[in-house]
Amino acid sequence: MHKLTHDEISKNRRKLDEFESVQRNPIYAMADNIRSLYNVGSIFRSSDGALLNTLFLTGYTPHPPRKEIDKTALGSTLTVPWEYHKDPLDAVAKLKDQKVKICVLELTDKSVPYYDLTKEDFPLCLVIGNEISGVSKEIIEKADMGIEIPMYGHKQSLNVAVAYGIVLYDCLRLLHHRKQE
Repeated sequence: MHKLTHDEISKNRRKLDEFESVQRNPIYAMADNIRSLYNVGSIFRSSDGALLNTLFLTGYTPHPPRKEIDKTALGSTLTVPWEYHKDPLDAVAKLKDQKVKICVLELTDKSVPYYDLTKEDFPLCLVIGNEISGVSKEIIEKADMGIEIPMYGHKQSLNVAVAYGIVLYDCLRLLHHRKQE
């Protein structure tokens, strides 16, 4: 085993012009009133790695072009399809019209562990919320399901970009690597 060089890694990198026609995963995401530009950049970067279908930035979530987003996004704002909607319910309605299930990553009275998702839950939009207040009540009321990341320590939440990455990549595992049961 050896660590790959930058040149070795670059050989497998898609070119920017290929992203227009690439087959994307049936995963969407919505960032509801995220405050931190750096969290938004990190969300873009994880979304790029997952070949996310579309990222919806809503409410007062900052959106490109912003140098603070670019600092952590590392160019992924150019490879992730994204839309900005002031009203998140407009994006929810658009997704529901496309038969995409709305799934909030939030502690609710009906949330189940994220690893209980199944292939039948896709296409799915993973909704992540504000760093302090979480996903808005209005979106939760329209959601088809709620999932959570079980926490075993004193704190009951993770950084929003970290939590998003955990669930997003578990969705990929489910879609691409899980053996048929």
